[in-house]
Amino acid sequence: MDTEHQVPIWFFVGGLLLVYGVLIFGGGVYAWLNPPPVEHRVKLFEYHADVWWGIVLVGVGALYLWLNWPWGKKSEA
Repeated sequence: MDTEHQVPIWFFVGGLLLVYGVLIFGGGVYAWLNPPPVEHRVKLFEYHADVWWGIVLVGVGALYLWLNWPWGKKSEA
């Protein structure tokens, strides 16, 4: 049992956050480059919250992946 290696759940959480961040960021950039008509825009459209939120999710996801990377670490036991 000394060779058993467990992957922390935070590694998978980081992967999900990274993927969601890329998708939200991509959707935000698309909406920024192809804006809807003025009468269909939300009130604070000019702030592009989806772009910023996508960047935050990518950053947090990348941080979680980096901190919890299971391969290449030395055994602590």
